[in-house]
Amino acid sequence: MLCTLTAGAGFREGEEVALAHGTYQGTRGVFLRLKEDPNWADITEPNGEVRSHPVMWLAHLARAIPVLGK
Repeated sequence: MLCTLTAGAGFREGEEVALAHGTYQGTRGVFLRLKEDPNWADITEPNGEVRSHPVMWLAHLARAIPVLGK
């Protein structure tokens, strides 16, 4: 999948994100696009549903990097 930078959001289409704030905090998903109002974005949630959330609630999903020898 080709990932393109979405202007102003700091997220890329197809990037894994999580809701770091708000009512559904902890929900993981895949960033789709900004809405017409660039303060809102669509993400695909684990159940396949596409929902809109404020961009300020989103965080990049951190992936654990294994440390050799530990």
